[in-house]
Amino acid sequence: MRFGVGDVHLRKLTDSAGVMRRADRQRVEAAMERFERRFPQLFFALHTGGKFHETAHLRQFGFWLLNRGAFEDVSVERPNEAGILLVLDAEAKAAGMTFGYLLDGFLDDEDTFECLSRAHAYWLEERYADGVLRLMAQLERTLMRRSRQARRDPERFERIVGPPPQMGDLVRRIRAGHRKSEPTAQEVRK
Repeated sequence: MRFGVGDVHLRKLTDSAGVMRRADRQRVEAAMERFERRFPQLFFALHTGGKFHETAHLRQFGFWLLNRGAFEDVSVERPNEAGILLVLDAEAKAAGMTFGYLLDGFLDDEDTFECLSRAHAYWLEERYADGVLRLMAQLERTLMRRSRQARRDPERFERIVGPPPQMGDLVRRIRAGHRKSEPTAQEVRK
């Protein structure tokens, strides 16, 4: 595998490239929380990094990370299949947006292009948080529009393939591996 086979433990906002100041990270985290209140079954994550060299590698990395990511600050009730991941390569001034397959009927490449387009000018000016906030606002508008369409025409939005496998136990096991566990009675006695 190009990026590895193990699980990656990270937070929804992982600024590996260090392109955001603390206040910017707080604004983006607040927007992520609002997003999750508005769409309680979904989550939005952001990973900044670099050196992908090609947009194709950026997209592949986003797909891989969404599938291998153990997001420690995401409830297990929100599996990665219901996640939306923005990968931002500040060095190359490139970005890619990947979404889990539970969103297949609700988002497509045109939607992600429209979201990324809203943010592009801000990122060129190195205003990364502002760009992310614009992208998220467009994403919310798109999801709200699709939600209304799904209420009017539910058959159009039903999954063509069978229901997704129940990943709750796997997600719990992956995410539990990086949290501090409560001490056992035996450890407390020592």
